Amino acid sequence: MEIKVLGTGCAKCRSVEKQVREVLEELGIDAEVEEVKDMSQILQYKVMMTPGLVIDGKVVSSGHVPSRADVRKLIQEAQG
Repeated sequence: MEIKVLGTGCAKCRSVEKQVREVLEELGIDAEVEEVKDMSQILQYKVMMTPGLVIDGKVVSSGHVPSRADVRKLIQEAQG
């Protein structure tokens, strides 16, 4: 599983990344988590508002900080 947190490194973006890492650890899932700060790369995902969350190439959240429960659900859904 490949997860990307799209954003400029603001507090909200860091919060999303932290939640993602914590949920992955709780679930025992090994995944690559990458922080994408380059606006040209962010725009390739058609994300106009950050933070954005991309799991396995699919944008699953943008423009807000999802709740911890939502992050868990999104990761579990992506896992199958």
